Amino acid sequence: MSFESLGLRAELLRAVSEKNYTEPSPIQKQAIPLILEGRDIMGGAQTGTGKTAGFTLPMLQRLMQSDKPGKGRRPIRALVLTPTRELAAQVHESVQTYGRYLPLKSTVVFGGVSINPQKMKLIKGVDILVATPGRLLDHVSQNSVNLSKVDILILDEADRMLDMGFIRDIRKVLALLPKQKQTLLFSATFSTEIKTLANGLLTNPAVVEVARRNTASESVAQIVHPVDKIRKRELLSHLIGINNWKQVLVFTRTKHGANRLAEQLTTDGITSAAIHGNKSQGARTRALADFKSSKVRVLVATDIAARGLDIDQLPHVVNFELPNVAEDYVHRIGRTGRAGNVGEAMSLVCVDELKLLKDIERLIKREIPKNIIEGYEPDPTIKAEPINKGRDSKPKHNKRASSKRSTHKRSGTPPPPHISKNSRSKRSAARTH
Repeated sequence: MSFESLGLRAELLRAVSEKNYTEPSPIQKQAIPLILEGRDIMGGAQTGTGKTAGFTLPMLQRLMQSDKPGKGRRPIRALVLTPTRELAAQVHESVQTYGRYLPLKSTVVFGGVSINPQKMKLIKGVDILVATPGRLLDHVSQNSVNLSKVDILILDEADRMLDMGFIRDIRKVLALLPKQKQTLLFSATFSTEIKTLANGLLTNPAVVEVARRNTASESVAQIVHPVDKIRKRELLSHLIGINNWKQVLVFTRTKHGANRLAEQLTTDGITSAAIHGNKSQGARTRALADFKSSKVRVLVATDIAARGLDIDQLPHVVNFELPNVAEDYVHRIGRTGRAGNVGEAMSLVCVDELKLLKDIERLIKREIPKNIIEGYEPDPTIKAEPINKGRDSKPKHNKRASSKRSTHKRSGTPPPPHISKNSRSKRSAARTH
């Protein structure tokens, strides 16, 4: 099947051809015709499946088919909600890439940068808005955005938005949208919470699913290297050097751990940068750009910061520390082996993490091969110790409480007493993205 057979406009086919894409991916083959028909979609797809183009291309076509705006400010007719700044920026980049030959205007809004330039673009008018929920509601409160004319709503990585505590913000946004609209919901997993959200949001949806729930990509070679915790950094430097790896994405559990590891690798002579929620948006953008251009060999990231990163042909992902939640392992290794390319996912596992490893293997329904590197054999006399999950290991843990405290400390106001502790902390953490 070709892109031409999907019924796309010549302008879109030209943009696709310039990206050197010749055959649509499975999610694109299924989703594009249904979206062009105006159907609501509940899409299940892991990262790297071509999902973004799968909804961007038909969205652009449907906007061109609908009534063109008259005189005055363009109303927002398509809204794309994403959980993180990086994903929002990448989705908007796709909108611009595929829509380059169409007379449609778009912009992206997210936190961590000045709101005023965003307001100016919104006031001038755009057809398509890509946004994170928190910053979108900031614009709503400042009357710089009107959502009453939205024809198409897209929730991208809905599972992650729920994980990050965005459900209240999403419901506030939904209350501002017309009841009659086309809604597309995409999620890596179809959890009970996602199904509940979809039931209240979608009308007779077509279900499009190209990846089994929580299935690790078959195009990714997975391996575990057992090693003592204190020798992990030494082993990582050894592997990068001996194999001459040029581009490696490394995951840690905490922001502090990401900073420390990037500094240590740089000391070892391996150019590295860290990316996480405490970094300014400018620093995050620079680090990602340097990594993509190979100015930096190693990008050290936390789970939230790395979710949605789209890096072409990324060959290596290393779990310097296993995630506390097994599902995050699937998302991590999904950064490589994308769009048909072969990738390698390596985990450095100490005795403290053996239970986490068992949880991951139970989830993916397979045992990951183990390989002890000569000279880095684990000391069998070392006993397992409890893992310090840290403030930023998973949104529902101490990170949110810390973020909540810092937010109210900065504002000088106590948390509202009528909001539960869990809801307050979720919302505080989510607003940083």
